[in-house]
Amino acid sequence: MSSRVAEVQVLLEGVALPATKDELLHHARHERADGASLALLEALPEREYGSIDEVGETLQPVQPTSPRTQPDVPRPESDLPPGGDAYTDASAEPGRVRDRPAG
Repeated sequence: MSSRVAEVQVLLEGVALPATKDELLHHARHERADGASLALLEALPEREYGSIDEVGETLQPVQPTSPRTQPDVPRPESDLPPGGDAYTDASAEPGRVRDRPAG
């Protein structure tokens, strides 16, 4: 079917856009479209189309759809900054390995 949809898109080259389904059909008939192409255009929903690609996408969707999921709920913070107290210690040397307290 994808080759047929591509043929319909080529057939619609030159149509004034945006165009309604009826205007697309009128253009296709003027271009002497075959029965299979006209049948595809007849199957289009009644609305206005802003581009020939939009017509093709309606006839045979190829764009991936993104799942409509709920966003992840943030986890509670651990209450400790990375690096512990050194994170806020202005006198700490960057990159220095500190001794672990005995315990």
